[in-house]
Amino acid sequence: MDGFWENVSRYPRYMVSLILGIFFFLWQQVKPLFNNPSTAIALLGLMVGGFFFLYFTLKAMLGITPV
Repeated sequence: MDGFWENVSRYPRYMVSLILGIFFFLWQQVKPLFNNPSTAIALLGLMVGGFFFLYFTLKAMLGITPV
C-alpha cells in the first residue's frame, strides 16, 4: 500500500510542472510580439479584454451581485 500512496503523491507535482510548462511555452511564443510597440499594445489590450470578459461571464453565470 505504500507504493500506491507514493504514486498518488506524485500527481500534484506532475500537474504543477505541466501547467508551468504550458505557460513557459506560451510566453516564449508571445515574447517576440512585445518588441513592436503596436503589437504590444494590441496584445496587452487583448489580454485585459479577455480577463474582463472571463470575469463578467463568470460573475453573471454564478449570480454574484453586490450586497
